[in-house]
Amino acid sequence: MDIGHPAHVHFFKNFVHEMEKRGHEFLVTARDKDVALQLLKAYGIEHTVVGRIGKTKVGLISEWVRRDWKIYSIAKKFRPDVLTGIHNPCMAHVARLIGAKSIIFTETEHATIANLVTFPFSDVVCTPSCFKKDLGKKQLRYNGYHEIAYLHPKYFKPDDSVLDELGLDENDRFTVIRFVSWGASHDIGQTGIDLATKRKLVEEIRKHGRIFITSESPLPEEFEKYRIVLSPEKLHDLLHYASLCIGEGGATATEAAILGTPSVLVATWAQHCGTYDDLSAGHDLISTFSDPIPAFARALELIRDLDTKKRWQEKRDNMLAGKIDVTEFMVNLVEQYSKGAAETKKQVSFGQ
Repeated sequence: MDIGHPAHVHFFKNFVHEMEKRGHEFLVTARDKDVALQLLKAYGIEHTVVGRIGKTKVGLISEWVRRDWKIYSIAKKFRPDVLTGIHNPCMAHVARLIGAKSIIFTETEHATIANLVTFPFSDVVCTPSCFKKDLGKKQLRYNGYHEIAYLHPKYFKPDDSVLDELGLDENDRFTVIRFVSWGASHDIGQTGIDLATKRKLVEEIRKHGRIFITSESPLPEEFEKYRIVLSPEKLHDLLHYASLCIGEGGATATEAAILGTPSVLVATWAQHCGTYDDLSAGHDLISTFSDPIPAFARALELIRDLDTKKRWQEKRDNMLAGKIDVTEFMVNLVEQYSKGAAETKKQVSFGQ
Protein backbone atom coordinates (compact mmCIF):
# COMPACT_ATOMS: atom_id res chain seq x y z
CA MET A 1 0.00 0.00 0.00
CA ASP A 2 1.34 3.43 -0.89
CA ILE A 3 0.24 6.64 0.84
CA GLY A 4 0.49 9.77 -1.30
CA HIS A 5 -1.56 12.25 0.73
CA PRO A 6 -2.74 12.65 4.35
CA ALA A 7 -6.32 11.83 3.31
CA HIS A 8 -5.10 8.42 2.12
CA VAL A 9 -4.02 7.55 5.66
CA HIS A 10 -7.57 8.10 6.89
CA PHE A 11 -9.01 6.14 3.96
CA PHE A 12 -6.90 3.05 4.61
CA LYS A 13 -6.47 3.05 8.40
CA ASN A 14 -9.56 0.97 9.30
CA PHE A 15 -8.93 -1.31 6.32
CA VAL A 16 -5.37 -1.99 7.54
CA HIS A 17 -6.46 -2.82 11.07
CA GLU A 18 -9.29 -5.08 9.87
CA MET A 19 -7.06 -6.94 7.40
CA GLU A 20 -4.39 -7.45 10.07
CA LYS A 21 -7.05 -9.03 12.29
CA ARG A 22 -7.69 -11.48 9.46
CA GLY A 23 -4.03 -12.46 9.27
CA HIS A 24 -2.87 -10.39 6.29
CA GLU A 25 0.64 -8.98 6.23
CA PHE A 26 1.18 -5.38 5.11
CA LEU A 27 4.03 -3.25 3.89
CA VAL A 28 3.15 0.42 3.71
CA THR A 29 5.17 2.94 1.74
CA ALA A 30 4.52 6.65 2.04
CA ARG A 31 5.19 9.99 0.46
CA ASP A 32 6.32 12.78 2.77
CA LYS A 33 3.48 15.25 2.14
CA ASP A 34 2.02 17.62 4.72
CA VAL A 35 1.08 15.58 7.82
CA ALA A 36 0.86 12.14 6.19
CA LEU A 37 3.79 10.70 8.13
CA GLN A 38 2.53 12.20 11.37
CA LEU A 39 -0.87 10.56 10.84
CA LEU A 40 0.67 7.16 10.08
CA LYS A 41 2.60 7.38 13.33
CA ALA A 42 -0.47 8.51 15.28
CA TYR A 43 -2.46 5.50 14.02
CA GLY A 44 0.36 3.06 14.70
CA ILE A 45 0.93 2.13 11.05
CA GLU A 46 4.54 1.21 10.30
CA HIS A 47 5.78 2.59 7.00
CA THR A 48 8.75 3.24 4.72
CA VAL A 49 9.21 6.73 3.25
CA VAL A 50 9.81 6.58 -0.52
CA GLY A 51 9.50 10.17 -1.69
CA ARG A 52 8.72 13.81 -1.06
CA ILE A 53 6.16 15.85 -3.00
CA GLY A 54 7.48 17.68 -6.09
CA LYS A 55 7.01 21.43 -6.17
CA THR A 56 6.51 21.85 -9.93
CA LYS A 57 4.89 19.91 -12.79
CA VAL A 58 8.30 18.57 -13.82
CA GLY A 59 9.08 17.86 -10.17
CA LEU A 60 5.88 15.83 -9.75
CA ILE A 61 6.70 13.66 -12.77
CA SER A 62 10.28 13.20 -11.61
CA GLU A 63 9.02 12.19 -8.19
CA TRP A 64 6.70 9.59 -9.72
CA VAL A 65 9.64 7.99 -11.56
CA ARG A 66 11.82 7.84 -8.43
CA ARG A 67 8.96 6.43 -6.34
CA ASP A 68 8.26 3.83 -9.02
CA TRP A 69 11.82 2.55 -8.75
CA LYS A 70 11.95 2.61 -4.95
CA ILE A 71 8.62 0.81 -4.59
CA TYR A 72 9.62 -1.74 -7.23
CA SER A 73 12.82 -2.51 -5.30
CA ILE A 74 10.85 -2.93 -2.07
CA ALA A 75 8.01 -4.94 -3.59
CA LYS A 76 10.34 -7.35 -5.41
CA LYS A 77 11.64 -8.45 -1.99
CA PHE A 78 8.32 -8.35 -0.13
CA ARG A 79 6.39 -10.13 -2.92
CA PRO A 80 2.87 -8.80 -2.19
CA ASP A 81 -0.22 -10.42 -3.68
CA VAL A 82 -1.95 -7.04 -4.08
CA LEU A 83 -0.72 -3.47 -4.40
CA THR A 84 -3.19 -0.70 -3.70
CA GLY A 85 -3.40 3.07 -3.41
CA ILE A 86 -5.50 6.09 -4.30
CA HIS A 87 -4.95 7.29 -7.86
CA ASN A 88 -1.48 5.84 -7.55
CA PRO A 89 0.51 5.15 -10.74
CA CYS A 90 3.38 3.55 -8.82
CA MET A 91 1.14 0.79 -7.46
CA ALA A 92 -0.23 0.00 -10.92
CA HIS A 93 3.20 -0.02 -12.59
CA VAL A 94 4.96 -2.10 -9.95
CA ALA A 95 2.14 -4.66 -9.72
CA ARG A 96 2.38 -5.22 -13.46
CA LEU A 97 6.17 -5.66 -13.23
CA ILE A 98 6.13 -8.24 -10.41
CA GLY A 99 3.03 -10.17 -11.45
CA ALA A 100 0.78 -9.01 -8.61
CA LYS A 101 -2.69 -7.45 -8.80
CA SER A 102 -3.29 -3.72 -8.49
CA ILE A 103 -6.45 -2.23 -7.01
CA ILE A 104 -6.64 1.51 -7.49
CA PHE A 105 -9.20 3.75 -5.80
CA THR A 106 -10.13 7.14 -7.25
CA GLU A 107 -12.85 9.75 -7.08
CA THR A 108 -11.07 12.49 -9.06
CA GLU A 109 -12.38 12.68 -12.62
CA HIS A 110 -10.24 15.64 -13.70
CA ALA A 111 -6.83 14.19 -12.75
CA THR A 112 -5.95 13.78 -16.43
CA ILE A 113 -2.22 13.12 -16.10
CA ALA A 114 -2.56 10.60 -13.27
CA ASN A 115 -5.39 8.85 -15.15
CA LEU A 116 -3.25 8.39 -18.27
CA VAL A 117 -0.32 6.85 -16.42
CA THR A 118 -2.33 4.76 -13.94
CA PHE A 119 -5.49 3.23 -15.37
CA PRO A 120 -3.97 1.34 -18.36
CA PHE A 121 -1.77 -0.65 -15.95
CA SER A 122 -4.40 -1.27 -13.25
CA ASP A 123 -6.31 -4.51 -12.74
CA VAL A 124 -9.33 -2.82 -11.17
CA VAL A 125 -10.24 0.84 -10.64
CA CYS A 126 -12.74 1.44 -7.84
CA THR A 127 -14.88 4.58 -7.99
CA PRO A 128 -17.96 5.88 -6.19
CA SER A 129 -21.17 5.07 -8.06
CA CYS A 130 -21.61 8.80 -8.75
CA PHE A 131 -18.26 9.01 -10.61
CA LYS A 132 -18.96 10.85 -13.86
CA LYS A 133 -16.64 8.94 -16.20
CA ASP A 134 -16.99 5.48 -17.68
CA LEU A 135 -13.59 3.80 -17.32
CA GLY A 136 -14.55 0.59 -19.07
CA LYS A 137 -14.38 -3.01 -17.87
CA LYS A 138 -11.77 -2.30 -15.17
CA GLN A 139 -14.08 0.07 -13.33
CA LEU A 140 -15.88 -1.17 -10.22
CA ARG A 141 -18.44 1.26 -8.80
CA TYR A 142 -19.55 1.21 -5.17
CA ASN A 143 -22.37 3.12 -3.47
CA GLY A 144 -20.37 5.41 -1.22
CA TYR A 145 -17.62 8.02 -0.97
CA HIS A 146 -13.98 7.64 0.07
CA GLU A 147 -14.62 9.57 3.26
CA ILE A 148 -17.25 7.10 4.48
CA ALA A 149 -14.40 4.59 4.94
CA TYR A 150 -13.31 6.48 8.04
CA LEU A 151 -16.25 8.70 8.99
CA HIS A 152 -18.98 6.05 9.07
CA PRO A 153 -20.49 5.92 12.59
CA LYS A 154 -19.21 2.34 12.88
CA TYR A 155 -15.64 3.68 12.93
CA PHE A 156 -15.82 7.35 13.90
CA LYS A 157 -16.89 8.54 17.35
CA PRO A 158 -16.35 12.29 17.91
CA ASP A 159 -14.14 13.15 20.85
CA ASP A 160 -15.34 16.31 22.57
CA SER A 161 -12.00 16.79 24.32
CA VAL A 162 -10.96 18.70 21.20
CA LEU A 163 -13.27 21.50 22.35
CA ASP A 164 -11.50 21.83 25.70
CA GLU A 165 -8.16 21.80 23.91
CA LEU A 166 -9.18 24.86 21.87
CA GLY A 167 -11.10 26.64 24.63
CA LEU A 168 -14.52 25.90 23.15
CA ASP A 169 -17.88 24.83 24.53
CA GLU A 170 -20.19 22.37 22.73
CA ASN A 171 -22.66 25.21 22.11
CA ASP A 172 -20.06 27.61 20.70
CA ARG A 173 -20.38 28.53 17.03
CA PHE A 174 -17.18 28.37 15.02
CA THR A 175 -16.02 27.96 11.43
CA VAL A 176 -13.22 25.87 9.94
CA ILE A 177 -11.59 27.41 6.85
CA ARG A 178 -9.40 25.28 4.58
CA PHE A 179 -6.81 26.65 2.14
CA VAL A 180 -4.77 24.42 -0.21
CA SER A 181 -1.43 24.79 -1.96
CA TRP A 182 -2.69 24.03 -5.51
CA GLY A 183 0.43 21.93 -6.05
CA ALA A 184 -1.06 18.53 -6.93
CA SER A 185 -1.00 17.25 -10.50
CA HIS A 186 -4.79 17.56 -10.76
CA ASP A 187 -4.59 21.18 -9.52
CA ILE A 188 -2.67 22.43 -12.54
CA GLY A 189 -4.60 25.31 -14.13
CA GLN A 190 -7.17 25.37 -11.31
CA THR A 191 -7.91 28.16 -8.82
CA GLY A 192 -9.77 28.81 -5.58
CA ILE A 193 -10.09 31.90 -3.36
CA ASP A 194 -7.95 34.97 -4.06
CA LEU A 195 -6.28 36.80 -1.17
CA ALA A 196 -8.63 39.82 -1.23
CA THR A 197 -11.67 37.55 -0.88
CA LYS A 198 -9.97 35.55 1.85
CA ARG A 199 -9.60 38.77 3.81
CA LYS A 200 -13.27 39.67 3.34
CA LEU A 201 -14.32 36.13 4.24
CA VAL A 202 -12.36 36.09 7.48
CA GLU A 203 -13.55 39.58 8.43
CA GLU A 204 -17.24 38.70 8.03
CA ILE A 205 -17.24 35.11 9.27
CA ARG A 206 -15.48 36.01 12.51
CA LYS A 207 -18.50 38.14 13.45
CA HIS A 208 -20.41 34.88 13.88
CA GLY A 209 -18.00 33.00 16.11
CA ARG A 210 -14.40 31.89 16.23
CA ILE A 211 -12.40 30.96 13.13
CA PHE A 212 -9.89 28.14 12.73
CA ILE A 213 -7.78 28.00 9.56
CA THR A 214 -6.01 24.91 8.25
CA SER A 215 -3.68 25.52 5.32
CA GLU A 216 -1.31 23.49 3.13
CA SER A 217 0.57 26.63 2.08
CA PRO A 218 2.13 29.38 4.22
CA LEU A 219 -0.45 31.80 5.60
CA PRO A 220 -0.23 35.59 5.35
CA GLU A 221 0.89 36.95 8.72
CA GLU A 222 -2.53 38.51 9.29
CA PHE A 223 -4.13 35.02 9.30
CA GLU A 224 -1.61 33.30 11.56
CA LYS A 225 -3.64 34.00 14.70
CA TYR A 226 -6.43 31.84 13.27
CA ARG A 227 -4.25 28.84 12.38
CA ILE A 228 -5.41 25.60 14.03
CA VAL A 229 -2.89 24.37 16.59
CA LEU A 230 -4.09 20.80 16.84
CA SER A 231 -2.87 17.26 16.23
CA PRO A 232 -3.96 16.38 12.67
CA GLU A 233 -5.81 13.23 13.73
CA LYS A 234 -8.20 15.45 15.74
CA LEU A 235 -9.35 17.56 12.79
CA HIS A 236 -12.40 15.37 12.15
CA ASP A 237 -13.52 15.82 15.75
CA LEU A 238 -13.31 19.57 15.23
CA LEU A 239 -15.21 19.38 11.94
CA HIS A 240 -17.96 17.39 13.62
CA TYR A 241 -18.62 20.18 16.14
CA ALA A 242 -18.10 23.09 13.70
CA SER A 243 -20.97 25.33 12.59
CA LEU A 244 -19.54 25.72 9.08
CA CYS A 245 -16.68 24.59 6.85
CA ILE A 246 -15.59 26.67 3.88
CA GLY A 247 -12.50 26.48 1.71
CA GLU A 248 -10.64 25.15 -1.29
CA GLY A 249 -9.97 21.60 -0.13
CA GLY A 250 -12.25 18.94 -1.58
CA ALA A 251 -11.47 16.25 1.00
CA THR A 252 -12.09 18.58 3.95
CA ALA A 253 -15.32 19.89 2.40
CA THR A 254 -16.58 16.34 1.86
CA GLU A 255 -15.55 15.26 5.35
CA ALA A 256 -17.49 18.14 6.88
CA ALA A 257 -20.59 17.29 4.83
CA ILE A 258 -20.45 13.62 5.83
CA LEU A 259 -20.13 14.68 9.46
CA GLY A 260 -23.26 16.79 9.14
CA THR A 261 -21.54 20.18 9.06
CA PRO A 262 -22.65 22.75 6.43
CA SER A 263 -19.91 22.83 3.80
CA VAL A 264 -18.96 25.32 1.06
CA LEU A 265 -16.29 24.36 -1.49
CA VAL A 266 -14.60 26.94 -3.74
CA ALA A 267 -12.63 25.36 -6.59
CA THR A 268 -12.85 25.55 -10.38
CA TRP A 269 -12.53 21.75 -10.67
CA ALA A 270 -15.46 20.97 -8.35
CA GLN A 271 -17.92 20.95 -11.26
CA HIS A 272 -16.17 17.92 -12.75
CA CYS A 273 -16.57 15.64 -9.73
CA GLY A 274 -19.52 13.34 -9.22
CA THR A 275 -19.01 13.16 -5.45
CA TYR A 276 -19.80 16.86 -5.08
CA ASP A 277 -22.79 16.59 -7.42
CA ASP A 278 -24.17 13.74 -5.34
CA LEU A 279 -23.60 15.50 -2.01
CA SER A 280 -25.09 18.69 -3.43
CA ALA A 281 -27.99 17.80 -5.72
CA GLY A 282 -28.63 14.41 -4.14
CA HIS A 283 -28.40 15.29 -0.46
CA ASP A 284 -28.04 19.10 -0.14
CA LEU A 285 -25.05 18.70 2.17
CA ILE A 286 -22.45 20.72 0.25
CA SER A 287 -22.42 23.86 -1.92
CA THR A 288 -19.78 24.11 -4.66
CA PHE A 289 -18.66 27.23 -6.51
CA SER A 290 -16.04 28.22 -9.08
CA ASP A 291 -16.44 31.89 -8.17
CA PRO A 292 -15.55 32.83 -4.57
CA ILE A 293 -18.03 35.74 -4.42
CA PRO A 294 -21.28 33.68 -4.46
CA ALA A 295 -19.52 31.12 -2.25
CA PHE A 296 -18.87 33.89 0.26
CA ALA A 297 -22.56 34.85 0.19
CA ARG A 298 -23.63 31.23 0.70
CA ALA A 299 -21.28 30.85 3.67
CA LEU A 300 -22.75 33.92 5.34
CA GLU A 301 -26.28 32.65 4.71
CA LEU A 302 -25.46 29.35 6.40
CA ILE A 303 -23.61 30.75 9.41
CA ARG A 304 -26.36 33.30 10.13
CA ASP A 305 -29.04 30.57 10.32
CA LEU A 306 -29.00 29.17 13.86
CA ASP A 307 -30.92 26.02 12.82
CA THR A 308 -28.60 25.03 9.97
CA LYS A 309 -26.54 22.52 11.94
CA LYS A 310 -29.58 20.57 13.15
CA ARG A 311 -30.96 20.28 9.60
CA TRP A 312 -27.59 19.14 8.26
CA GLN A 313 -27.33 16.40 10.87
CA GLU A 314 -30.70 15.03 9.77
CA LYS A 315 -29.71 15.16 6.08
CA ARG A 316 -26.43 13.47 6.88
CA ASP A 317 -28.21 10.58 8.64
CA ASN A 318 -30.50 10.13 5.63
CA MET A 319 -27.52 10.11 3.27
CA LEU A 320 -25.61 7.48 5.25
CA ALA A 321 -28.68 5.24 5.42
CA GLY A 322 -28.43 4.81 1.65
CA LYS A 323 -24.66 4.17 1.46
CA ILE A 324 -22.52 1.09 2.08
CA ASP A 325 -19.77 0.47 4.63
CA VAL A 326 -16.85 1.35 2.35
CA THR A 327 -14.20 -0.27 4.58
CA GLU A 328 -16.08 -3.58 4.51
CA PHE A 329 -16.27 -3.31 0.71
CA MET A 330 -12.50 -2.75 0.54
CA VAL A 331 -11.73 -5.73 2.76
CA ASN A 332 -13.91 -8.12 0.78
CA LEU A 333 -12.54 -6.90 -2.55
CA VAL A 334 -8.86 -7.15 -1.64
CA GLU A 335 -9.29 -10.59 -0.09
CA GLN A 336 -10.92 -11.75 -3.30
CA TYR A 337 -8.12 -10.40 -5.49
CA SER A 338 -5.31 -11.52 -3.18
CA LYS A 339 -6.30 -15.16 -3.68
CA GLY A 340 -6.11 -14.84 -7.45
CA ALA A 341 -2.90 -12.83 -7.30
CA ALA A 342 -1.14 -15.45 -5.21
CA GLU A 343 -1.78 -18.06 -7.92
CA THR A 344 -0.70 -15.73 -10.76
CA LYS A 345 2.49 -14.72 -8.97
CA LYS A 346 3.77 -18.29 -8.81
CA GLN A 347 4.38 -18.10 -12.55
CA VAL A 348 6.41 -14.86 -12.39
CA SER A 349 10.22 -14.85 -12.13
CA PHE A 350 11.70 -12.55 -9.48
CA GLY A 351 15.31 -13.14 -10.50
CA GLN A 352 15.57 -10.17 -12.87
